[in-house]
Amino acid sequence: MRGRFITEEDDDPILSVVNLIDLFLVIAVILLIIVVQNPLNPFAAENVVVVENPGQENMRITIKEGEELTRYESSGEMGEGEGVKAGITYRLPDGKMVYVPE
Repeated sequence: MRGRFITEEDDDPILSVVNLIDLFLVIAVILLIIVVQNPLNPFAAENVVVVENPGQENMRITIKEGEELTRYESSGEMGEGEGVKAGITYRLPDGKMVYVPE
């Protein structure tokens, strides 16, 4: 005889619900991993500085010190003030920055 025997387990609708629960558990674990890997994670104790859109007019700097978050936003204007030239910064071909004091 060709074919398969049908048992009560094949017709049980609760099995599909169990599969959905497993799927939701996997999604929840993935979301937790994403939260833990975020540099601004509220559970991390380290200090972090995040620079968004560096060099652009809408540049933002977010500093996390312990549980305190401080955000600085660029206004796009040039700063003014008095100061003295302290040295020169060079960008190497590999993208690293080197500061040479005078």
